[in-house]
Amino acid sequence: MNKTAEIKTAIIGYGFSATTFHLPFILSQEPFRFTAVSTSKGAQVKEQYPQVEVYAEAEALLTESDADLVIITAPNNVHFPLAKLALQQGKHVVLEKPFVTRVEQGEELITLAEKQGLVLSVYHNRRWDGDFLTVQKLIADGRLGPVRYFESHFDRFRPEVRKRWRESAVEGGGILFDLAPHLLDQALQLFGPPTAITARVHTLRTQAEADDFFHITLHYPERLAILRSSPFCAAPNLRFEVQGETGSYVKHGLDPQEERLKSGLQPINEGWAQENAEQYGHLYTADGAAALTTETGGYQHYYQQLASAILDGGEVPVSAEQALWNIRLIHLALQSSASGQTVALAELTTD
Repeated sequence: MNKTAEIKTAIIGYGFSATTFHLPFILSQEPFRFTAVSTSKGAQVKEQYPQVEVYAEAEALLTESDADLVIITAPNNVHFPLAKLALQQGKHVVLEKPFVTRVEQGEELITLAEKQGLVLSVYHNRRWDGDFLTVQKLIADGRLGPVRYFESHFDRFRPEVRKRWRESAVEGGGILFDLAPHLLDQALQLFGPPTAITARVHTLRTQAEADDFFHITLHYPERLAILRSSPFCAAPNLRFEVQGETGSYVKHGLDPQEERLKSGLQPINEGWAQENAEQYGHLYTADGAAALTTETGGYQHYYQQLASAILDGGEVPVSAEQALWNIRLIHLALQSSASGQTVALAELTTD
């Protein structure tokens, strides 16, 4: 990588996603330099980062700033127009997941990025969760044998509806667009696209405006993959259960990186994301059970690969083409839930 180059980086939005999942890495990873932000919290930004340009409107940032890279953490329903304008202005783009809300939007952005010769990526950071890396390694090493059943949860205990756009009845609102991209992306990384989907997407909480529960079954010729999110899980959360012909792996609890970032921990050493021993999952075989050390994750690896892609033409950490599969599968899940039937991948429509 070019050690002397820098990547002037702007962020659209200054909420939870920007301050928790992006800024800590922009500030701690070379060659990124935080230069601009669009937000209504201008006074707060200026107090913390006086050298950063603040724009009240995202469009002004995109047309007036000299940023090389724009990170878009705005609501899902404006991902497409903002990313399109950024690419038209010659800026590399990272979109917070989900990529877009409609398949045709993603296809248009991919074509535009290719035409402009720009990097277009989606922040599927949970590819770098330690527990997922552990599952990936177990499968790759054959320690479970052929996998026949895979279960992945992102459950929470949030029985009360919150007043925020993610829980509003807007395009791209609801838990399916919020959390399913994490689980779908991981399943796609492990097993590729399924042959069919059976899904149930519901609004279970009183006074909820948008879906808050999903149960998705991905059908493969030799396995089933179950993906679920519920707002009523007060018990210890099952994260993964992977069953193969020679063993099973069971893991509870979420990767610790989010909580550590929320607490203000700076990701400045390689071990910051390592799980504590009491968080380890267990490997079960005919010989018995044993705790299995979780692989060390680290969301910084996304940004390290992103820098290489921008400066040296390296591989994009999460390509837009890969991210678009999540949107295809979300729409397929919605079709299945609405019809009450299993839907083959070939039956996907984007209406």
